[in-house]
Amino acid sequence: MATSPNQPVPDDDLQPEYDFRSMRGVVRGKYAARYRERLRMVRLAEDVSAAFADEAAVNAALREYLTWRQEHPTVNPIQSTAG
Repeated sequence: MATSPNQPVPDDDLQPEYDFRSMRGVVRGKYAARYRERLRMVRLAEDVSAAFADEAAVNAALREYLTWRQEHPTVNPIQSTAG
C-alpha cells in the first residue's frame, strides 16, 4: 500500500473480519521447529568481534579459514608420534 508523504501511515490495516482461527492449515508456530533447526547463533568474544566490521566480514573470514583448512589437513599429533 503506497502512501504519499502527506498521508499518515495507518497503524493497523488488518481488517476485523479476518478470522484466522477459521482458516484451514493455520497453526501458530507451524514452521518454528524447522526454523530453529537451521538457525545457528554464535556469540563472539568482545576482543574477537572488535576485529570485524560487520556480519559479512565475519562470514568471509570463516569461509576463508574453512577453505584453508581443506587445503591444509592437520596431522593428528597422536598418530604422528606413534610408531
